Amino acid sequence: MLQDHQDIIRKLIDLIRITSIMEVLIRLIGADEHIYTNDLDSIPWLEDMNVLEMIVDKFSSSDCPGVHANAAETLCAIALYAPPGLASKISSPSFIGRLFHHALEESRPKSVLVNLLSVCISLLDPKKLMSGTYYLYHHQMTNGSGISVKPETVEGMLVSLGNILKLLDFSSEDMVLLTTYGKLQPPLGKHRLKIIEFISVLLTVSSEAAEKELIRLGALKGIVKLFFEYPYNNFLHHHVENIIVSCLESKNPHFVEHLLKECNLLGKIIEAEKNFTLDVDKNKPTVLAEGRRPPRIGNIGHTTRLGNKLIQLGNNNSDVQTFLQQNSEWADWYSNVLLKRNAVENVFQWACGRPTTLHDRTRDSDDDDYQYRDYDVATLANNLSQVFRYGVSNNDDIDEVHGSLERDYEDVYFDDESAEEVISSLRFGDEQDR
Repeated sequence: MLQDHQDIIRKLIDLIRITSIMEVLIRLIGADEHIYTNDLDSIPWLEDMNVLEMIVDKFSSSDCPGVHANAAETLCAIALYAPPGLASKISSPSFIGRLFHHALEESRPKSVLVNLLSVCISLLDPKKLMSGTYYLYHHQMTNGSGISVKPETVEGMLVSLGNILKLLDFSSEDMVLLTTYGKLQPPLGKHRLKIIEFISVLLTVSSEAAEKELIRLGALKGIVKLFFEYPYNNFLHHHVENIIVSCLESKNPHFVEHLLKECNLLGKIIEAEKNFTLDVDKNKPTVLAEGRRPPRIGNIGHTTRLGNKLIQLGNNNSDVQTFLQQNSEWADWYSNVLLKRNAVENVFQWACGRPTTLHDRTRDSDDDDYQYRDYDVATLANNLSQVFRYGVSNNDDIDEVHGSLERDYEDVYFDDESAEEVISSLRFGDEQDR
């Protein structure tokens, strides 16, 4: 038995840089998402031999980015799919403190910080926590109730949050990255992007303690500032937008007030809309190339979505509504810019043969509940016939296609199998001519 040869586990951890070895290690630990065992408590000896500590210590004993990446992937797999004993241990405050201790060592490469924050994100991300054997086990234990992050897990991360946020202000001024529009001096960097992603996921937990700590540390001011200083980093814009939306949807009115007043979100959005081309200021991180016409900044789409979100929340929140009404520039931008832009960008009004949904989707495209998407199947069939030059002889054929899809499904959605059924129900134009 493997328990009698525990040195094998140690040797595999020493070779964790090799991806195939890492995959074997994950299976032996019982953290493979494709394997589910009814006896989840059958390997307590792994906890006794401190396998988690052995893996995380690779971040201090090796400078190889490959080792860091594979060690982090192994810890993520344990956090999401391992038996309860190991999964509980990795989310404990003491182990999280160990993770941040390695992440904040100044002498270590940035790959240590980036990969260890990925582990913390796996511990916090509710969508990932609802998948795999981790979900199967807890679904049985809680009779199907939702899974939430333990408060002590969040509190363990908040201990080092201040030191993590300080790294957002740290950048190597001598670094220059040439781009098609000019140069970045300095570029945002993977570590700062990962920190912002971590904050984005942390806010999805809806922890009042985390919100208070972010207010105390003034984190949102720096994050919003980076959003406008790097107008072409779409990864950054995506995470910052999620952070702002989480703040606006918070049940803590002080958090919303902090974002709108102290962070001056409205003022920054309006300023970006007024000066929608790249600033020529050479003291900013994003510098325009000499002799080139300033291009349009790349985060206008995100500011548009944020503007619409503010209007939506204002309809249900009197405090937000009052704050918006008191800003005359905001009212002018909303009437003369935002409403017209929404009308132009309304895809449901486009007459270009694009399929339209019966119900507007508000979920992210990577949500697990994608199967609840409803489409106008008759329109899809008609579009397919035009794009692929299939011939539908009459409306009866379309009705037959629509009926065949609705026959077995109460909630119709358009996936690969449905597409095959639609295509098989259509007649090729050249066959009709025969």
